[in-house]
Amino acid sequence: MSATSTKKTGLFEGADLGSVFKNSILRLNPIYQARNPVMFLVFVGSIITTGIFAVMLVKPDSVIGGGQPLWFVGLITFWLWFTLLFANFAEAIAEGKGKAQADSLKKSRRDVPAKKLVKGTDRSKFQSIAANTLRKGDIIVVEAGDFVPSDGQVIEGIASVDESAVTGESAPVIRESGGDRDAVTGGTRVLSDWIVVRVTSDPGESFLDRMISLVESAKRQKTPNEIALSILLAALTIIFLLVCATLLPFSLFGVERAGSGTVITITVLIALLVCLIPTTIGGLLSAIGISGMQRLIKANVIATSGRAVEAAGDVNVLLLDKTGTITFGNRQAVEFFAGPGVTQQQLAEAAELSSLADETPEGRSIVVLARKLFGLPDKDIQSLKAEFIPFSAEQRVSGIVINERHILKGAGDAIAKLVALKGGSVPHEVTVMIEDIARQGGTPLTVAEGNQVLGVVYLKDIVKPGIKARLADLRKMGIKSVMITGDNPLTAAAIASEAGVDDFLAQATPETKLKYIRQMQEGGELVAMVGDGTNDAPALAQSDVAVAMNSGTQAAKEAGNMVDLDSDPTKLIEIVEIGKQLLMTRGSLTTFSIANDLAKYFAIIPAAFATTYPVLGALNVMHLASPQSAILAAVIFNALIIIALVPLALKGVKYRAEPAAKMLSRNMFVYGLGGIIAPFIGIKLIDMALAAVGLA
Repeated sequence: MSATSTKKTGLFEGADLGSVFKNSILRLNPIYQARNPVMFLVFVGSIITTGIFAVMLVKPDSVIGGGQPLWFVGLITFWLWFTLLFANFAEAIAEGKGKAQADSLKKSRRDVPAKKLVKGTDRSKFQSIAANTLRKGDIIVVEAGDFVPSDGQVIEGIASVDESAVTGESAPVIRESGGDRDAVTGGTRVLSDWIVVRVTSDPGESFLDRMISLVESAKRQKTPNEIALSILLAALTIIFLLVCATLLPFSLFGVERAGSGTVITITVLIALLVCLIPTTIGGLLSAIGISGMQRLIKANVIATSGRAVEAAGDVNVLLLDKTGTITFGNRQAVEFFAGPGVTQQQLAEAAELSSLADETPEGRSIVVLARKLFGLPDKDIQSLKAEFIPFSAEQRVSGIVINERHILKGAGDAIAKLVALKGGSVPHEVTVMIEDIARQGGTPLTVAEGNQVLGVVYLKDIVKPGIKARLADLRKMGIKSVMITGDNPLTAAAIASEAGVDDFLAQATPETKLKYIRQMQEGGELVAMVGDGTNDAPALAQSDVAVAMNSGTQAAKEAGNMVDLDSDPTKLIEIVEIGKQLLMTRGSLTTFSIANDLAKYFAIIPAAFATTYPVLGALNVMHLASPQSAILAAVIFNALIIIALVPLALKGVKYRAEPAAKMLSRNMFVYGLGGIIAPFIGIKLIDMALAAVGLA
C-alpha cells in the first residue's frame, strides 16, 4: 500500500487513496479525456483559459483577456481543472475499489503444474506442464492435495473439493462425473480422491479471469444503455457548443447596435459552456457503471457482460425453481395425525423409533418433531439392540424391529399391502387423512405397528421464510413470479398459494420451460431464470437473464450469461435488485445533472449580457454580488457538485420495492426538483463567500 494512503472505511474502503489521487492527475491527458466527449470539452476549455491566463501574466492588459481581471481568469482556470480532477477522482476511486477486488481474486489464481494425460483417461501416464499452457479440450488428472489448474468438466472419478478460494464457503463440495455436479473451477483444491477433468477454457478465459476483467475498467466495455446515454450527452454537448459559439458574434453585434456594454470574453464563454453541458453525469457515468459491476461481484456473481446486468434491471418475469429457491427442497415433518384408538403421542413415539436410523432429512425431521412436541428422551441406537429396516425403492418402507415390535413407515399403499398380509386394514379415517394431506400439497407418511395402522405423519415441502415478502416486493415493482416444478398441478397449486407466487408451471420439462419462455418473450416480456442442470441449458440460453449455478453442469454455465459462485437459487432476486439499482442511479443522476442547468442560466446569462442589455438584470433573481462573482460561483458549484455526488454514484440510489410509476415520481421529485433548487442555494452561498473575501 502506498505510503500516502490513509486508513479507509466506508466509501473509500479497499481503495488506495495515494494511487487514486495519482491516477486522477495522470488522467489529465488528451488521449484519456477524448474517451468522454463531455469532459474532453472541459479539458479543451481548461487549456484555452490556462493559455489566456499565461498570456495575461506576461501582459496583463492583453486584448485576449477582454478586460477581465487577472484573478478572475486565474480562478476560472483553477476551477475548470478541478472540475476535471473531481470527475477523474470519481472514476479513479471506483476503479481503485475494483482493483482491490481484482488483486484479491488474483491471489486465488495459482500458477500450478498440471498433470496432462497423454493417453486417453489413463491416469498412470501424464506429463507435468504449466497450467497456463493448457488449452480447451485437454485432459488432466487432479489428485488429493492438488489445485485444479483450470476450469473444466469432470469426466471420470469423484472427489471432495475445497472451493473457498472462489466462493468464500469453507464447507467442501462433491464433484463427480455424469451428473449435475461435474464442473470444477480453476484455483480450487481437491481434498480427497481424484478426478479426471476435461479443460473447458483457454488461458485468460476462466471464471477468475472473467471476474477480474469485470472489475478492471481497462477491460470493461460500456453497456448498451451506457452507450445510448453517452450519445445523448454528446448530442447535448454539441448543441450547447453551437449555442455558445454563436454568442460571441451575437455579443459583438449587440454591443455595436446598442452602443454600450462590453463584448463577452472567451473566458466567460468557456465558463458558460462548461456550466451548461452535462458535466455532472458526464463525470460520474463511468463510476456508476463500474460500481454496479462491483456490487454484482461482491454478491459472488459473474456476468459475461454488463448487458446482462442491465437486462436484470429491466426483467418483468422471474422463473423460479420450486426446490431450493422457494422451498428448502427437503420435506420436513410438521404434524402427527393419529388414527382411531391411538393417541398422538403413541404415534409420535412409534414414528420416532422407526426413524432413528433414517439419515434422510425427512427421517431426521420426524425425530426432531417428536422430541420437540412430547419431550421424548434421546436414545442410544447401539444400546437398543434393534434391527433397522432400511428404505428400498421396491418396498418403499423403512422401520425398526425392537423387542418384538415391528414398526414401519412409508407410502400409504405400500403400508396398506404389508398390513393386509398380516390380517389388518387401513381405517377409513386414515385414508381420509392421507387424501387431505395430498390435496394440500404435502406428503403423507403412514406409520404402522404389526397389523395396526397408527396414523399419518404430515411431511411438508417447507417454504423458505421471507420468500413470500420478497415476492410481494417484486409484485409491487411490476415483476411477475412464476414457480417451476415437476410436481403434479395439485401439489404445485398448494405450494404456489403458500409462497405467494403469481403463477406456476407444473410437471415442467425442458421443452415446456423453453416454450413458456418463448411465449413470454413474444408478448414483450423480459425473462430471468435460474438453472443448474444440462436439461436447463435450452431454457437458460433462451432467457434474457440466465443465472447458472457454479455447482451445476458445464452445459448450464455455458448457456447462462451469469454464474452464481455460491450456487444459491434465491440470488436471482438479489441480481434483479442490483440491476434495478444500477439503472435507477444512472437515471437519477442524469435527471439531477440536466435539471441543475436552470440555476446557471440565472447566474451567468445576466452576468454576461446585462451591461449590453440591462433588462436582463431582472434574471438575477439570486441577487448575486457582481458579474465576476456570479460566473465564478457557478463554475465552483459545477465542480463541487461532482465530488459531492461521488458517494451516491458509488453506493447507488437506495433501492425500494415499489411500482415503476411511483419510483419515477419520487426520483423526479428528489433529483429533478432537487436538481433545480440545490444550485440556487449553492451558487448563492458561494457568491456570498466570494463577496466576503473581496472577490466580488
